[in-house]
Amino acid sequence: MASYGQFCPVAIAAEIFTERWTPLIVRDLLDGPARFNDLRRGLPLISPSLLSKRLRMLERVGVVERQAGTEGRSEYRLTEAGKELAPIVDALGTWGMRWVRGDLRPEHLDASLLMWDVTLRVAPESLPPDRVVVHLHLQGSRDGRSRFWLILDGGEADFCLMDPGYEVDMEVEAHVSAMVRYWMGDATFDELVRAGELRLSGPRRLVRDFPTWFRRSSFADVPRLA
Repeated sequence: MASYGQFCPVAIAAEIFTERWTPLIVRDLLDGPARFNDLRRGLPLISPSLLSKRLRMLERVGVVERQAGTEGRSEYRLTEAGKELAPIVDALGTWGMRWVRGDLRPEHLDASLLMWDVTLRVAPESLPPDRVVVHLHLQGSRDGRSRFWLILDGGEADFCLMDPGYEVDMEVEAHVSAMVRYWMGDATFDELVRAGELRLSGPRRLVRDFPTWFRRSSFADVPRLA
């Protein structure tokens, strides 16, 4: 890592935390331990070699540790030092929402990343008791992917890029920008439905309860001041 050549703790900490991708790796690990491929799903533009390099650096400085997880696979988790970065990550996100987020540009619109975030913020207590499969058609994604199958079962959520073969219970159609605006708190679910930007079809009960199954971004309630 490049050095600022200063003994100031701000400079020394910045040498670690402000390396490209490092704040986002810490952001994702704050949700809990994750395997290498889980981190890649949340960071689709990082190369495997660069992610490995960043994780090794974070291990070396004591921010991340690697432990044996389920099925014998290694998991990465934050140490106590890493967990102390939580208020910094939160403050950075809050400041970004308040002052510099601005209008979303096409390069910001990644439907696969949105779907991964959705699975991480499921509200288990609100899910239907039986398995529900939601087919989403989200147009306009940066990566060109538009069809996703969201599987909600047993209080957990996952999504597939290919038809998993289950009967679909509900259909959702929107431009990915509309879903991102909802997820980040720029529009309510009802506003998008009334404007025709979000269309849902399926049993009335599922359509009604769909927005209660997830907790939106933790920054969705930050007031916009700029």
